Amino acid sequence: MSGDIPALRRGLRILDLLAQRPGPVPAATIARELGIPRSSTYQLLNELQQAGYVAYLAAERRYGLGVGAFELGSAYLRHDPLERVAAPLLRTLVDAVGWTGHLGILHGNESLYLIEQRPARPQTLVTDVGVRLPAHLTATGRAMLRHLAPAHVRALFPGPAAFPMRTRRGPRDLRALRRTLRAEAARGWAVEDGYVTAGFATVAEAVFDHGGRPIAALSITRRHYCPDESDESVECGETWPELAAAVRATAAALTVSIGGRPPPPTGLVG
Repeated sequence: MSGDIPALRRGLRILDLLAQRPGPVPAATIARELGIPRSSTYQLLNELQQAGYVAYLAAERRYGLGVGAFELGSAYLRHDPLERVAAPLLRTLVDAVGWTGHLGILHGNESLYLIEQRPARPQTLVTDVGVRLPAHLTATGRAMLRHLAPAHVRALFPGPAAFPMRTRRGPRDLRALRRTLRAEAARGWAVEDGYVTAGFATVAEAVFDHGGRPIAALSITRRHYCPDESDESVECGETWPELAAAVRATAAALTVSIGGRPPPPTGLVG
């Protein structure tokens, strides 16, 4: 047992180093900066990769944080504390706008909904507490994805199977997803209009932890039909800036309430 402790400490140091870097890092750099023999570094990286905490990008021969590390890093907030703080803020937002609100997190490449707050006259939605939906289609998911490093997004969406569609709208591959994320980064909020269910649209903004990392997103879903709903391939172009302003203000208040901070401007979705 005692022989495993140094390896555990070294593994944690590797995760800490990767967490502080804006992009993937070569194994040689990890070994040099942490003072770990290269052979031991590769062994540790292999174990962390198999556990899902590290992702290996073969084309670049570099290592970055895996999905497991992202989920573990936000776990302390995404259960009870985050939900308790978020619930009254979301309730106030829903009462003000009159539409259904959600708090969601990323679970791999899916959006997982933790809270749903409904107005006095709720609409029927597929989103509910415990429901998972493809993150590339939901405004909730993309509000968080656009703040992740390109390598992290690529690891979450490695191929065609990672892009299931629910309607004819929404990004169908990594290139289209990146294009959508860039547009939403320029706009300042995420919009989903008929990607999940025809006749409904969602506006969302991310919530950040103390390191400026996206740990959740707040969203409001409203009724909306495109002028020609029969042609699902046509984008409506609506962005609802007034609704987005209310959602963003609430997301910012939640970030402050949990001791978080917004990230500095970056080009991570490029």
